[in-house]
Amino acid sequence: MNKTLPILLIFVLCSCTTEQIKTTDSLSQPPVTTNSTVKHPFRYLSKLHFGDLDTQNTAAEEENLLPRIARYFKQGIASWYGSDFHGKKTANGEIYDMYAMTAAHKTLPMSSYVRVTNLENQRSVIVRINDRGPYHGDRVMDLSYAAAKKLDLHEAGLGAVEIKAIAPEQALAQLQKSAETQEKDIYLQVGTFGNKKKAMKLQNKIAAHQLPQPEILPSTHKGSTLYKVQMGPIKSPESGHKLNIQLAKLGITTTQFVTDPYQTQDAMIQ
Repeated sequence: MNKTLPILLIFVLCSCTTEQIKTTDSLSQPPVTTNSTVKHPFRYLSKLHFGDLDTQNTAAEEENLLPRIARYFKQGIASWYGSDFHGKKTANGEIYDMYAMTAAHKTLPMSSYVRVTNLENQRSVIVRINDRGPYHGDRVMDLSYAAAKKLDLHEAGLGAVEIKAIAPEQALAQLQKSAETQEKDIYLQVGTFGNKKKAMKLQNKIAAHQLPQPEILPSTHKGSTLYKVQMGPIKSPESGHKLNIQLAKLGITTTQFVTDPYQTQDAMIQ
């Protein structure tokens, strides 16, 4: 796997393993599939302001913290994976959430972003790579259930797609546009755990370094609870960028931006 893309530029918005979580739109519960994982109670967080963070040597820090992502453009067959893997660990250590906008790929850098277009209907989505796969035939990507549904591939299970790597800034711009249209805020999710103590440990680690203390959001699905650690709302791309730089220095490099406060999983799938 290519070197993990530190989260500083990861402004948006899972393959074979994870702990459950949930993001954005309310999606109906998908059919069980062998090929194919939650949301949290609404709450408000105080706005984050990072305008006064020390920006000296920022360019040099970014050069050291973030790898360069090679240009990538490919067409092929994509599939999706869902409930069988929901709540299990992905290849980058995150917990797979079938309702998040993520995907599995064999070689693209972890935490990089790509635009995936359904070649049949021209629908497009932006997903973040957080898992490895697929390992079935010549398929080029495994999408989360949420991404497959938006592309209208969830019923067929497979579809011809175009995959194009994009810069984190482009991904964030699309998220912001969507958030503004839906009058939603953007939050930075810094971790998801099946154990509350681990979530609290990350929360305390961040707060101990003079950064705003994150919120811990429980998410229950089929009797199992996941704990998401979030910061926000994020006021601007600059604020999110600077925050990610600080988190990367602490070794926290698998963050992602999400657009809505989580609802309960049970409420979402009704």
